[in-house]
Amino acid sequence: MITVGVEEEYVLLDPSTHLPMPLAEEVRAAAGLGSFADEGEVQDELLQAQIEVATPICTDLGEVGGHLLRLRHAVASAAEDKGCRVAMSATAPLKDGTPPAVTQKPRYLRMREEARRLVDEQLINGMHVHVAVPGREMGVAVLNRIRVWLPTLLAMSGNSPLWDGRDTGFASWRTIVFGRWPVSGPPPCFADLADYEKRIGALLESGVIGDRGQLYWQARLSDRYPTIEVRCLDVQLEADDAVLFTGIIRALVATAIAEENAGVPPPACAHELLQAANWHAARHGLNSTLVDPRGGRHSAGDVLCQLTAYIAPALEESGDHREVSALMHRLLREGTPADRQRRALAEGGMAALADLITASGPAR
Repeated sequence: MITVGVEEEYVLLDPSTHLPMPLAEEVRAAAGLGSFADEGEVQDELLQAQIEVATPICTDLGEVGGHLLRLRHAVASAAEDKGCRVAMSATAPLKDGTPPAVTQKPRYLRMREEARRLVDEQLINGMHVHVAVPGREMGVAVLNRIRVWLPTLLAMSGNSPLWDGRDTGFASWRTIVFGRWPVSGPPPCFADLADYEKRIGALLESGVIGDRGQLYWQARLSDRYPTIEVRCLDVQLEADDAVLFTGIIRALVATAIAEENAGVPPPACAHELLQAANWHAARHGLNSTLVDPRGGRHSAGDVLCQLTAYIAPALEESGDHREVSALMHRLLREGTPADRQRRALAEGGMAALADLITASGPAR
């Protein structure tokens, strides 16, 4: 069984004003001292109004969901003790004129010095899925195959329609904010591992990025673990939503490995078309057309049908087909998290929205 791990980023909000609160160090310490989370599972982020959790290595989706519920509960309880709330939204819905404090680590301080406004506005939160691969050469081959599905995953995951108290018109404004960094968006296609490393070396040699951590491609090889790291997703409202994407991404990786071993040619998609498809997905979510892996424009429902058919054998093999199918149907019925945020705001204003994005109870 291919193993997986999930990282989630959250923003800390004032329970009354709904503005970001720079209490990450206090919340992380309190969560790590509790009985529900180890210290290493709760981590600092770039800004002190953000916090990150990381699951252990998991073999099945039930483990993923269980660990995420446990970690969400741990940080939510710690945040409440410290006078704030944890929000599972990919952007902070409100912000004031004072930039949030930067976590006092040399790398983060260097980033603020080099790109102050970008760092000040980095109040965005993602979900990263790590999937084990048998070696870095195979990892590059997997990247070349799954990159064409990243816009579809992004459209499904949109959970950041608001920025500075206003509707941006985008399902994933986080994607647009992140896209301002030098190396971002879908990765290019690489000839092989040597090409991957050569091109990264050229980026580092240019001095435009300071380290490999600033390779903000939406999928990349992890430098810490023997995994592919898929980073295109907005953080999700519920643990079940995160489980859905973990199952889909593991199945995509398994399918890519099988196709590479069978000598199936990788899909061809021009980088500029993939970039445009990514922007379109961030703009519309599932409420318009999507660009499929061959560059064709179809309804969102048709592209999701293509995706489920493509990964069905891998889902069956892992035993995830029933759960992923049920969660996919729920997504199509209820809409993306961005759709749900907009409904909450329209029906009950900012208070209702805050209740939605800070709910930390069990997934349905």
